[in-house]
Amino acid sequence: MSGVSRRGFLRASATTAAGVGLIGAAGTTTRPGHAHAAPSGYLVGAGKGDLTGAIAGQGMMGYSDMDQVANGLLQRTWARAFIIADAATGKRVLFITADLACVFTSHHSLLLAELAKRYGDTYNLHNVNINATHNHNSCGGTSWDYAYVLAAKGHRHNSLVAEMAGLLDAVEQAHSSLAPGTVELGHSELHNASANRSQPAFILNPAADQRHFPQRIDPQVTALRLRQGGSVIGEITWFATHGTSLTDANFLISSDNKGYAAYLAEQRAPGVISAHAQTNAGDMTPNLWLRKMHPGGPTANNRTNRIIIGQRQDRASQRALGSASTMSRSGVDSSARYVNLADVAISGDFTPSGRPARTSPAMMGAAAAATSQEDNTRSQLGFLNEGFRNEFAMALGAGATPTPEPWIIDNQAPKAILFPLGTLPPRPWIEQTLPLQLIRIGDLVLAAVPAEATIVAGLRIRRVVADALGVPLHNVLLQGYSNGYSQYVTTPEEYVSQQYEGGETMFGRWTLCAYQQEFHGMARAMARGARLSTGPRPADNSGMQPDLLGAQPADTPIPGKRFGDVVSAPAGRARGGDTVRVVFCGAFPTNRIRRGRNTKGYFAVEKRTATGWTTAFNDDHESTELHWARPAGNDSASLTTIVWRIPRGTAGTYRIRYYGDAKAPSGALREFTGTTGPITVG
Repeated sequence: MSGVSRRGFLRASATTAAGVGLIGAAGTTTRPGHAHAAPSGYLVGAGKGDLTGAIAGQGMMGYSDMDQVANGLLQRTWARAFIIADAATGKRVLFITADLACVFTSHHSLLLAELAKRYGDTYNLHNVNINATHNHNSCGGTSWDYAYVLAAKGHRHNSLVAEMAGLLDAVEQAHSSLAPGTVELGHSELHNASANRSQPAFILNPAADQRHFPQRIDPQVTALRLRQGGSVIGEITWFATHGTSLTDANFLISSDNKGYAAYLAEQRAPGVISAHAQTNAGDMTPNLWLRKMHPGGPTANNRTNRIIIGQRQDRASQRALGSASTMSRSGVDSSARYVNLADVAISGDFTPSGRPARTSPAMMGAAAAATSQEDNTRSQLGFLNEGFRNEFAMALGAGATPTPEPWIIDNQAPKAILFPLGTLPPRPWIEQTLPLQLIRIGDLVLAAVPAEATIVAGLRIRRVVADALGVPLHNVLLQGYSNGYSQYVTTPEEYVSQQYEGGETMFGRWTLCAYQQEFHGMARAMARGARLSTGPRPADNSGMQPDLLGAQPADTPIPGKRFGDVVSAPAGRARGGDTVRVVFCGAFPTNRIRRGRNTKGYFAVEKRTATGWTTAFNDDHESTELHWARPAGNDSASLTTIVWRIPRGTAGTYRIRYYGDAKAPSGALREFTGTTGPITVG
């Protein structure tokens, strides 16, 4: 082993792979968000913002598939913001759950900068958490990292602007609604909304870890309820399952199972803002059948699965909230720091072998390029499979514990390195300086990581934090997908198997150990009322962003039609349960991103009333969807198809109205509308 040079090992690898301020006490000024409060208890607020970006003609985020280009809208994506403040001390937390595949450094840095402009030091690195539901059907290209924008053929500034606007809308609403209230905590379990897609890795963990999850899933459901004056204003529910019910065969922007669960709750109780957040979902799939390259379960239809898995989470949330009660401990605290995860020296106290170790610059493995085969229908590198390792390194003993030579540790053995993302020019292709965060809200503690942790990796971080803070393990959650993104975190034992998750554990076999060490230090500091240094911030990489897509041509109507004309009309009569389709002569939907309170969206189903036509179902309703396409042989015309699946029990006279924006050769936009004839339903 010692006779093999570092350079020889690298060559074999390549060949095998082919602001500290906590805010002042509320009630001392009349600024918005500083409502007067009793000397004890909480101030709470909640808000919601539309962050739907480009719905057509641009790549989607989640599956890293260049062929998955959006061609319409199933349901909108939302940011849901919650503020919880200690009325006695003024300390607060801003918690935002967004219907996004990932939160990137772009989102986090821009949000913190804009919050500082608007609110001073009220919201800062320490007390702001923005996390993603990890739906694999949001808009792509919104990162500043090359690795995460290539599938969208470059940076998509228009979608990033829309997402930032939605986040800030949610914060503004939550901030302005802040008032005295209460916070309640509840728990339940859910056993039929997730399956372990990485069982060959899971079974390599010690028996004690495996016994903690007898079904090889994390069934824990945790929920917070926010009340003002006895009225519920917000709910946050945590449960671990991937946002991959809608597979890579879906081409409509949507929010997947967690977004649907939130939608159900908000439809049931208008005025309540309900978020379904992730935890350690790294190896948890909603595709319960665990079939390779043919995802399914509980049915063969991915749209139906989104609904069923969403319904199951909604019901589990109701059970958890039904058990919720006032927490035994009050108060709010938070702490965050930036860590260069590419270069962490790890004490033997945090490694399974008891020997010191290090992380290394980000390296993507061949197993990662093989995709998660339980959630994908195809792979762009079909010759690769999960479990693909550097067998040369394995022959040298890289699978043993401890790993025999430090230089093998440095080179991420036994990963078969495919793309050295952390060392590619002109700068690393993923952000390697990332924020770690601890949040305490009464009895509940969140350990927030900028990654996807497997359930056992999450368990080990939770144990470290629970021990340091002296709190029960079930009240400590791993808040994944937070404040940045660096792909996966497996245990060192799971890593050896080099399933998809191990291949995506960017900083090497000891990544989890680095997290454990960092969170141990942060939690120990929090326990004594202190914080560790914040560390160096990541660089601003907003400049020099690639764009390989190019501009769309000026719009032209299809021959013989004008913009807004009906090309294919629906029948004049229908019944509840029927599906109505109408095709309009349209324009490229991404000419203008129609989001937020100041637009009418892309379409509406209107009902005739005594005073005129009024919107009955908008473009976010579960009964409606939009599809966009170019007619064959025409790259400047658009056909816009609107589908309305009429809910049972619907009666009356309706019409479908389409809103579009046509681009002239000069680049100027002209708004137009199109409307069907009346449709009698009954």
